[in-house]
Amino acid sequence: MNYSDKTILITGGATGIGRCIAETYHQKGATVIVADKDSEKGKKLEHQYDNLIFYAINLAHGKAIPEMFTYLYDTMPNILINNAGLSWFKPLLELKEEEWDEILATNLKAAFLCSREFIKHHQGTDYGRIINIASTRALMSEPNSEAYAASKGGIAALTHALALSASDENITVNCISPGWIQTTNYENLSSKAHKQHPSGRIGKPEDIARLCLYLTDEENDFINGENIVIDGGMTHKMIYEA
Repeated sequence: MNYSDKTILITGGATGIGRCIAETYHQKGATVIVADKDSEKGKKLEHQYDNLIFYAINLAHGKAIPEMFTYLYDTMPNILINNAGLSWFKPLLELKEEEWDEILATNLKAAFLCSREFIKHHQGTDYGRIINIASTRALMSEPNSEAYAASKGGIAALTHALALSASDENITVNCISPGWIQTTNYENLSSKAHKQHPSGRIGKPEDIARLCLYLTDEENDFINGENIVIDGGMTHKMIYEA
């Protein structure tokens, strides 16, 4: 896959899964725009790679998003990956309203606003791709994850709604729901942790990046509105404690 004629905007691209996605597209020749609030890591990434632009933004501040797209007008992306997210977990009775609001604003509202701006700027074009990064927590939960789970479930629903709304603009919108993706110290994981996955291993950021490449390929325009789970089979595994 050659992306030398494409520009990608990835939110939350300075670290973790987002950084891997950004580097993967850069390796395929794309111009990459990383939007993140971590200026130190974002600028370091920008200095490391040619054709990589860093844009400092706090995506929880909704008014900053149209300003970003106006700033990027001359390098308007063909591909948008809504990856930015907060993953706080806090006991239900201790979760403050303002914490709930920040998680929903960063994880869900920002994905909507970025997508709306992207679609607006792509009216009348012949190619566009949006990928939203959700989570298997959109499908299953553990205690004290209400805000995060709600935001990721909202992203999954937002995806199929956007796919229909953007259908006249030659833009596909899909969602990826990662399971356990280890972004650091992979070599320190236990064999027991790996073996609990039907695939025999814990996921890596590269697993997510490869699917992004596939979904954004120009020929793959018949996958649309989908939420694709990448979790080594764990979502389908029935677990009973003895």
